[in-house]
Amino acid sequence: MTTRARQAQPAPPPSASPQHPRGLRDFYEDPAVPVASGAARGLRQARMLAGALGPAAGGARTVLDIGCGDGTAAQVAAPLLAGHRVIGVDWSQDALRRARTRLPYAVRGELADGGLPFASASADAVVFSEVVEHLVDPDSALDEIRRVLRPGGHLMLSTPNLAAWYNRALLLAGVQPVFSEVSLRAVHGRPGREVVGHLRLYTARALREFVAASGFEVVRLAGAPFHGVPRPLRPLDRLACAAPSLSSILLLHARRT
Repeated sequence: MTTRARQAQPAPPPSASPQHPRGLRDFYEDPAVPVASGAARGLRQARMLAGALGPAAGGARTVLDIGCGDGTAAQVAAPLLAGHRVIGVDWSQDALRRARTRLPYAVRGELADGGLPFASASADAVVFSEVVEHLVDPDSALDEIRRVLRPGGHLMLSTPNLAAWYNRALLLAGVQPVFSEVSLRAVHGRPGREVVGHLRLYTARALREFVAASGFEVVRLAGAPFHGVPRPLRPLDRLACAAPSLSSILLLHARRT
């Protein structure tokens, strides 16, 4: 869901509370903050990755799930990645405690300043799911991911789509788009009740350009549904996946050049 790759911080003073965190670090260490994303997105992304890696009979590959959250997405992907070594990485101690109940390997890591606990060119693939929208400095994050990937290694990135089909209608009506947030304390001006700490949002075009400018070759862009769409609208949301620029979630496969 979101990466926690930063140093541990002191506990907040008594005046701070889960409802009114002091800042992003405290926000992401709050157990009430969701750290899992939809299974449909995770399954589609796992299929893309399995197709890129090939069967483990050709040699086990190392896959880093950076920003693994509670490990749910990696657990969903595990049957499709059998034989490959999947390592979850997060900076939230709370998320890691939960991830270790689902993953054989889950370690604490830092996305800034060369802080991932892996050697350069040591990973065959990186899964970066629902993370980039939470980052203050996404450029440095992709630099660090590129460092740990071997040449030709795979990046599987997913993020909400600012230009999702319903967001286009909401903007025309003067309503704040879904996925966007103006506060860490409450939702204002948009549908939904869950605050998840999004700082940045991408359209399909912006995501392609951003990843390419960071030293990757974009192989494919696909769409995925959003688990939070109201049930009556879910068939339409699944149909929108055929046109990634309209889909709820953007799934991007790129390779390190």
